[in-house]
Amino acid sequence: MAFQWKGRQPDQSLNPWKTLSAQTVYENPWIRVEHRDVLNPSGGAGIYGVVHFKNTAIGIVPLDDEGYTWLVGQYRYTLERYSWEIPEGGGLVDTDPLESAKRELLEETGIIARRWAPLLEMHISNSVTDEYGVVYVAQDLVMGKSQPEETEQLLIRRLPFSEAVEMVMRGDITDSLSMVALLKVNEWLRNGII
Repeated sequence: MAFQWKGRQPDQSLNPWKTLSAQTVYENPWIRVEHRDVLNPSGGAGIYGVVHFKNTAIGIVPLDDEGYTWLVGQYRYTLERYSWEIPEGGGLVDTDPLESAKRELLEETGIIARRWAPLLEMHISNSVTDEYGVVYVAQDLVMGKSQPEETEQLLIRRLPFSEAVEMVMRGDITDSLSMVALLKVNEWLRNGII
């Protein structure tokens, strides 16, 4: 059962937080971290740490005519563990996300897709970051040679799409962009959208 508001609906355009000061405490080419002194929605004094991302998160779910997809495996430094994910990366904020997706798919897998469909937009971790992500479905695929960046030591795996979904359900895939994208594509396939 869905939650029902009783009484007046909240004005979702109003920001109940007040920023008293903001100071950049760290910055590099990919992120900026700010310390903010705030008044919370109740009027109490507090602090907030905000991580601003300078790129758009880009993800791609490639699907071939046989019902297979590709996953990329790599060691994620921040997690100190290996991770299986959809092909993904970052694109400059002022760049068309589709152009960034085409570049990422080619770099990581060597695949060129002739048909693209927007799948979703999401905020990756909105409690402390403004990271925004865009994911596409790539079809009508042509295989080429991957061109990973020097910081990437990637394993590429072609597998039945249903197996990728099973990896999400078992907890073998924990990357949020990958999980949401694979589950949404699964729903699209079940409902005949693609």
